[in-house]
Amino acid sequence: MNLKFYLCILPALLPVLASCNSSSRQTADEEAVVRIDTVTVPLGAVELQYPGRVVASTEANVSFKVAGTLKRVLVDEGDYVKAGQLLAEIDPVDYQVQLSATEAEYAQVKADADRVMGLYQDGGTTASNYDKARYGLRQIEAKLRNHRNQLSYTRLTAPFSGRVQKRYFSGGENVSAGLPIIKMLSENGLEVEVNLPAASYLDRQDFGSYSCTFDVLPGVHVPLTLIGTLPEANANQLYTMRLALPKQSSRVAPGMSAWVSITMNDSISTASCVPATALLEQDGKSYVFAFTPSTGKVSRVAVGVQTLHTDGTADVHGGVRPGDLVVSTGVHHLKDGQKVRPMAPVSKTNVGGLL
Repeated sequence: MNLKFYLCILPALLPVLASCNSSSRQTADEEAVVRIDTVTVPLGAVELQYPGRVVASTEANVSFKVAGTLKRVLVDEGDYVKAGQLLAEIDPVDYQVQLSATEAEYAQVKADADRVMGLYQDGGTTASNYDKARYGLRQIEAKLRNHRNQLSYTRLTAPFSGRVQKRYFSGGENVSAGLPIIKMLSENGLEVEVNLPAASYLDRQDFGSYSCTFDVLPGVHVPLTLIGTLPEANANQLYTMRLALPKQSSRVAPGMSAWVSITMNDSISTASCVPATALLEQDGKSYVFAFTPSTGKVSRVAVGVQTLHTDGTADVHGGVRPGDLVVSTGVHHLKDGQKVRPMAPVSKTNVGGLL
């Protein structure tokens, strides 16, 4: 009786079983929705934070070495220029006239000097006249070089390749020697400038690692390299520290605001802090799944667990570092290289999603 019953209902169950199997395959192929958290500095680490500003590694106010009437400015703000490229010109007429007069004077002095030195070789004049002719020739040669240089200084060229940050003058204006005409920024590298209070400046020998974040680039955590700190305080009694950004920081531009984090040496270790739910235990080893936003994929990374905290976090070493992103939910169902979709952040003002 029971056998006949199962044989009767088996054809009806087959479509349902097939449907369940298909549904399971479809779910497996879909992107897993997971929560993403940022790896942080371990608990107890001493970290200082100060506002900073991105600056070009090289800035220059370019000016003429001679005074005159500005004939033309050939670049605009934002233009990219190459080293040696012509930026502006001063009207050269006065300096051309000056050079022509000096060239004529040089020709006369040289002719007289050649005649006197020729006579001296033949014994026709004194050694005193010979010395006067020789020194006079040297003086006019120096004057000629100076006036040639002054004419060349009427052309203002770029000292290095970079961007025009500011153009202070236009054509037709009178400018003096040394007055800035163009402000240029080098694109060879960027730095972050931060001002330290005196107490932090005195503790600078204990500074260990440096990093920064940007409000305009959420989630971007950039390591920094110390360049140096000025030994004299500015007008606000703060000491300026300069830190180099990595050369691949293409999304960062001069003028951007940044928050600089400084970790003290006595708190530095290889440890990082992750949510305890991010840990996956397999075959006696611990792993986390690091998330790469550009690909949307996760990669399984081996870590060593140092400490489990009562607040639901864990200190780990190796594999990840502060600023990295890790999956903190459903790690037991993930595979290395799997594509995932980050869970939407929970609103702090719309609890329960009622609005």
